[in-house]
Amino acid sequence: MLWLWPWNGRSGCLGCPMPDVNGVARQLRATTLKLTDLQTRPPREVRVGVERDMLIPFAEYVRDRFGARPELIVAEDTRAARRAFTLRYLFELDGVDLFIVASAGIPENDRRFPSLATRWYLAGRFEREIHDLFGLMPTGHPDLRRLPLHQFWPAAYHPLLKDAPSPPVFTDDGTPFPFRRVEGEGIHEITVGPVHAGIIEPGHFRFSVEGETIVNLETRLYFVHKGIERLFETIPFTRGVKLAERISGDSSVAQALAFCQALESAAEVQIPPRAAYLRVMLLELERLYNHIADVGAICTDTGFAIANAHAMRIREDLLRLNARLAGHRLLRGTLVAGGVTCDVTAAQMADVRETVRRAVNDFDEIVAIALDNSLVLDRLHGTGRLSKQTACELQVVGPAARASGIDRDARRDHPFAAYADLPFRVSVYGDGDVWARLMVRVEEAREAADLIMRVLNGLPDGLISAPLPALPVDWSGFGLVEGWRGPIWHWLVGEGDRLMRVKVKDPSFANWPALHYAILKNIVPDFPLINKSFNLSYAGNDL
Repeated sequence: MLWLWPWNGRSGCLGCPMPDVNGVARQLRATTLKLTDLQTRPPREVRVGVERDMLIPFAEYVRDRFGARPELIVAEDTRAARRAFTLRYLFELDGVDLFIVASAGIPENDRRFPSLATRWYLAGRFEREIHDLFGLMPTGHPDLRRLPLHQFWPAAYHPLLKDAPSPPVFTDDGTPFPFRRVEGEGIHEITVGPVHAGIIEPGHFRFSVEGETIVNLETRLYFVHKGIERLFETIPFTRGVKLAERISGDSSVAQALAFCQALESAAEVQIPPRAAYLRVMLLELERLYNHIADVGAICTDTGFAIANAHAMRIREDLLRLNARLAGHRLLRGTLVAGGVTCDVTAAQMADVRETVRRAVNDFDEIVAIALDNSLVLDRLHGTGRLSKQTACELQVVGPAARASGIDRDARRDHPFAAYADLPFRVSVYGDGDVWARLMVRVEEAREAADLIMRVLNGLPDGLISAPLPALPVDWSGFGLVEGWRGPIWHWLVGEGDRLMRVKVKDPSFANWPALHYAILKNIVPDFPLINKSFNLSYAGNDL
């Protein structure tokens, strides 16, 4: 049972005019919340300082006034400069392209801060992460079990502190994770993983079942926690794109683009129009090959393997197209802060048009055959249902959210690259089951192909990159990109050319808890199908 403030997917202050940055700033100044350092960063960002003991009143005010919710919470070790830690709360306002970034200082000698976990479930996950990695204490948090660090990590070792030494030598001592146990007559436990059949990434799933019916699921992830955010601090920002591309391999473009946009925001750089259009093409090529692959994989888990065989063939054609365009099957090396690294010739444009046209035609045939099969439909309909209310309370994102009736897409709601010039249809279904998640992917794949064609037909002339000026001594910025799994956030803080803090939020971080609810009252054999319909990234979550 969830005990959170309900959010209906697209809410806000009823009857309130749509605000702009100046309007939001005026309303914040008029409060009695003891705010400091209030500044606007047009066209869509308001920054403000909040006292630690006013964090909850402030969060409730922006929720009630603007329909805002925290989509990112970042801890920074700023003790050297301020003798305090800094917490950043990035609130996304609903129904308008605006954000509020609230900062609060946490004294070095009193490392507590008020928890928002009972107001937003996602905030509680960020707070558990901060507790593990920084040693800060969210007071009032209902569940402080470890998240990124497993039980055998030394209790006093917090790897993102600036003065943290190299990791001590330690091994898995067998200390169990405190799973919640379901007890009762006829209840049994089934454990799966962390090593799975095939070549997928590791994760541990613990099912409580009555017969074959699942009554509880708990997951234990972070087996591939690599310390990505700390690695960013060891390299100059000019090399950051290469690391961002490797956070989650199948989202190389989206992760790199979020990193570039954060840098461009900090440097206040406008990229050339041609570069903006080419970024759309690259991102939609990534969306297209991944959605086609997911549709095939979902069909495999219904027993209709022929669809997957053809989907993999189409995916391979698209990956080879990527290699011809950029020299890399996953389109790595195509993005740089300020634009893109590779232009397209007339011959390459013709190649893209023909390959994408052929891929979508073949894909449509596969979809038609699969959806004409009663056995496939019987496995899809009603399986793994995630209600809109639960999806809202968990702040589920991406295709999984749109399949549960939440009408949100950062490409439309917070336009980046050239999406403001390229209107498209956002696919939304209300069923919330595997069928709905498959259909959202089908329609988004078709829409991605259409966007690619429109980019090529309207590609402006001009440069493909703009120079990045010297960054100031202290700078920060964020990037938001709607990847094929959902929105990806990068928050960057730097000093000159040095990265001091990089916080990454992959959509899988928000969506893994949704699997716990979608699986309830389904049978164990349907777990692979439901899991694949979300297709979450272990690497993107674990960082």
